Amino acid sequence: MKKMMLLLSVLMLSTTGAMAEITTLDPVVVTATRQEEKTSKIPNHVTVLSADEISEFAAESVPGLLRSIPGVLVNDVTGNGRKYTVDLRGFGETAAQNTLLLIDGRRINQADLSGVDWTLIPKQQIEKIEIIRGGSGGVLYGDNASAGVINIITKKGAQGLAGVLEVSAGSYDTASGYASLSNTINDLSFSLNSNFQTSDGYRENSDTKAKNIGLNLTYDVTDIFSLTLNTGYNDDNTGLPGDLTESDLNSGLDRTSTTSPDDYSDTQDKYLQVGGKVFFNKNSFIDTSASLRNRNNESYSSASWGFYRGETEIETETFSSKIVLNEKVFNKATKLMVGYDHEDSSEDISNTSSYSGIANYNLSKKSTGFFTHNSIQVTKNSSITAGYRKDKANYLFKSVEGGTSDKREFEEQLYTTGVVFSLSDGTSLYASFAKTFRYPVLDEMFYFSTNTVDTQLEEQTGDDFEIGFRHLNKSGLILSVNLFRIVTENEIFYNPTGGPYGFGANENLDGEGIRQGLEVTVSKDILDMWLSGSYTFRDTKINGGQYDGSELPNVPRHQATLNVQKDIFKQISLSMQGTYVGKRYFISDFNNQQSKQKGYFLLSGKLSYPMRWGTAYLSVQNILDKKYSEYGTLNYLGEKAYYPSNGINAFAGIKVTF
Repeated sequence: MKKMMLLLSVLMLSTTGAMAEITTLDPVVVTATRQEEKTSKIPNHVTVLSADEISEFAAESVPGLLRSIPGVLVNDVTGNGRKYTVDLRGFGETAAQNTLLLIDGRRINQADLSGVDWTLIPKQQIEKIEIIRGGSGGVLYGDNASAGVINIITKKGAQGLAGVLEVSAGSYDTASGYASLSNTINDLSFSLNSNFQTSDGYRENSDTKAKNIGLNLTYDVTDIFSLTLNTGYNDDNTGLPGDLTESDLNSGLDRTSTTSPDDYSDTQDKYLQVGGKVFFNKNSFIDTSASLRNRNNESYSSASWGFYRGETEIETETFSSKIVLNEKVFNKATKLMVGYDHEDSSEDISNTSSYSGIANYNLSKKSTGFFTHNSIQVTKNSSITAGYRKDKANYLFKSVEGGTSDKREFEEQLYTTGVVFSLSDGTSLYASFAKTFRYPVLDEMFYFSTNTVDTQLEEQTGDDFEIGFRHLNKSGLILSVNLFRIVTENEIFYNPTGGPYGFGANENLDGEGIRQGLEVTVSKDILDMWLSGSYTFRDTKINGGQYDGSELPNVPRHQATLNVQKDIFKQISLSMQGTYVGKRYFISDFNNQQSKQKGYFLLSGKLSYPMRWGTAYLSVQNILDKKYSEYGTLNYLGEKAYYPSNGINAFAGIKVTF
């Protein structure tokens, strides 16, 4: 608590705020409305992180970058930097299923519990990251957007031949390389990139090897018609060090050790996306895209309960089309969009375990959504937005050996509305409401422990309220204050002692999940330094049911960030990021019976030295060598278990541009 108060004092004394919002006073985003829109017109808390800002951060991964974003809680689940949860609004252990990740507008969330693969895109290939908090994204994108939407927009072809070569090495015998080449030739532009990383990891059995390659193509067929093609391949092999229980640590085991020396996860992921855009006039168009993705995963885990070996293959086909009309109606600027989304996912499961034998299943989910969204400039200083979506999902579960099958169907209708009042240039008030939902993922209804299917799970719904204030001015001061309240019904969660055999089960919470809070960001250029920071307060509780009055697990009440950027010694740039995360209950402790997991303060920094041909840099993370765990849970015996996070680590690299 003392560290938090010290950090907040620094925030107030230095009038600091969010580094992520320094690029322009009013950046244009596409995520909030599925078309270009200035942030000042959006009735939600929005953050935009540009490529220049991304290059300044010490973090080497996208989740690492997000740690310094106001109100974003990042957990390294496995403790080796390969699997994360990113939580926008206090969803805790279910954050992965309630936060939607897009890459260039393409849905990355899978139809199963594997969640988001954050290794799919190297940070060097990112043009910007857009973060839209709140549930309004459900109308535009459908499932998984109850907490918000994160859209990673990649770099496209340069106007002239351009290339980047980057190599780095550092702690834990880590080495990485990145290369890209882009150009525009007549009406065809391309961007080709590839990277690799290998590391022994902080803990035993946390070694990783990852490589990927990606290609973006854009062809302007005519002045009004363009085609795009995006494709890529990712290969990731990693050890899974697992958790260390409190008794393990008390017995003398080092926090870098493992009790799961043979566990691993190997993944291959490839995708192809094609699209076309036809303009009616300068501002109105039809935009259509289709994609195919194939993801194979093989994993092995073992403990005192036995062993499990599984192979899954998920194939996902998507189609999306929308008509966008940016015209004046009754002399009022209007942006109307009508669209259709379709997604078809099929998962083949083959698993062997010491407790349930051999099983082969095919699971599938087909979903469709019709949506419309409209934004109208009512007066010179006010605008309103409104949207509606009708969504439907059909599930099918087949046993290959048994020849049996189960079905389930869900249907939801959503709507959102918002208003923005401009008080002066750069200063505005906004308010919004959204109806939210989340369907169960495939293996929330399929139980690997017993190889059985339970289709009784209900969809999760919720109401999202938001009100806020933004102030952006030419003097460099940026201030944002946001209040939110989310109330969920039938919230889907994992009960480790649930199910007919007490092995654990996914269930609907029998009380309301209530999340409310405050997000404050302030930024200012002072004495040739850019100072930025934020404070987030979250109040969560369960209203009614067996956990009545309990706080939701893995949600800290207090969180704060502090970022500093300054040029020193003429050419050297220094960037520092500090993050405080407060105490929170362990995953699965819905009864709040155990003591809370400890809070922590992390400090990271990066020195960059620009040269004529590129940049040399040194980044250091966890400078204070804090011994902490971002992720902690109660295991199936009800004992506290930790996934220790990295100690102090450093990386040095050289980037060459031409």
